[in-house]
Amino acid sequence: MPQPSAARRPPSCIVALDVPSIHAARAMVDRLGDAADFYKVGLQLYTAEGPRVVEWLRGAGKQVFLDLKLHDIPNTVRGAAQSAAALDVQLLTVHASGGEAMMRAAVEGGGSGVGILGVTVLTSMSQGDLEAARGSAVPSVAHEVLRLAGVAAASGAHGIVCAGPEVSAVRAAHGDALWPLVPGIRLSGSPANDQARVMTPREASDAGAAYLVIGRTVTAADDPAAAMRTVLAELA
Repeated sequence: MPQPSAARRPPSCIVALDVPSIHAARAMVDRLGDAADFYKVGLQLYTAEGPRVVEWLRGAGKQVFLDLKLHDIPNTVRGAAQSAAALDVQLLTVHASGGEAMMRAAVEGGGSGVGILGVTVLTSMSQGDLEAARGSAVPSVAHEVLRLAGVAAASGAHGIVCAGPEVSAVRAAHGDALWPLVPGIRLSGSPANDQARVMTPREASDAGAAYLVIGRTVTAADDPAAAMRTVLAELA
């Protein structure tokens, strides 16, 4: 699995290929050129194209974060993680709310090559959204993130997915035992779109993020490569 930089050094940047086809993915990777070497393949692209998009990225020498947010019985999740390992992906997401047994099965299935990340609270959710989904009050979003981070840590997971504002609390509680991946990254002045809890690359890095997922702030730019270089310069 990829070894992220320590919190004092720039995190790894992952570009989100939130596109509908392998043709669109190839076009974006071509536009980015050598500005990016780590890509997220999520539900939209994987559902449309299946394993071949991962195989193409790996064949092109790119690292892959397979963001499928698995949530099923342990045996099914173990098998899915084994399949991800066979595809040689570097990171795979599993919902931490599925419980320790399910997450542990993912860790077992992924083996030594796949970093399993426990999804805590989606970055699109506010505290009100979270309480409505749970049907009960929660002290705060950060409290729920830390609770689920504890589940991930107990399972032996590589890290967690959380919003930037929760990273410092996760680091304080778990140190280097859990590597935080932060989506919802936006350059200063970029729109938040459907994300409720966002941070700039520098803010997330300073908080201790190990991985940053960069989406529309780069991919929707007139010049994606230039926007990516701006992100990297901010982290340097």
